[in-house]
Amino acid sequence: MPAATLLRRGVSALAAVMAWVAGWNYVMCALFITGDIVGRNVFGVSSAATVEITGYMLACGIAWALAHTLACRAHIRVDVLVTRLPLVWRAPLHLFSLCLLTVFAAFVAWAGWQLYDESALFDAHDNSALHIPLVVPQGIWLAGLVAFLVMTLVLLLESVLALLTGKGAQLDRLLGSRTIDDEAEEALEAVAMAREGAP
Repeated sequence: MPAATLLRRGVSALAAVMAWVAGWNYVMCALFITGDIVGRNVFGVSSAATVEITGYMLACGIAWALAHTLACRAHIRVDVLVTRLPLVWRAPLHLFSLCLLTVFAAFVAWAGWQLYDESALFDAHDNSALHIPLVVPQGIWLAGLVAFLVMTLVLLLESVLALLTGKGAQLDRLLGSRTIDDEAEEALEAVAMAREGAP
């Protein structure tokens, strides 16, 4: 059980780095679009591939943030009924929903690999002026999908072990929806970090 927790924390740390990269990717995307608009309207120049490149950036950013979103329990859930059930029912239902999510993540990662493999096989390029090989953006995108799948698998491993060892409360904390207490604790941590960083 401690080994599974350590593994999950390691994958979560990697997912956090990927989410940080995804966030800065969106900043760069906004700057790129702004620069292209200014360049086109003021100087009469354009990258001629803004739509394609920003599309790649948006898709890769979403994929790279999926694992961190799951690790932080920040995804959208509709579980009005589940939260009102006793723990003895809640824990297995959390595990069941994670199983379904793992199947979905595996399907998405497989479909992403199929697309990447086909682009590599036919040496496909996009239709933009830059003629970018599609394996480049698709490979980056696929890395995010695989990271999401790995995150679901390590969560599934820890959750199964928790359920088998009778640690339903731990499973509930690991997979349950974020509570008001969780949100308050996170806000207090953010305030404390801001104060430490202040001069």
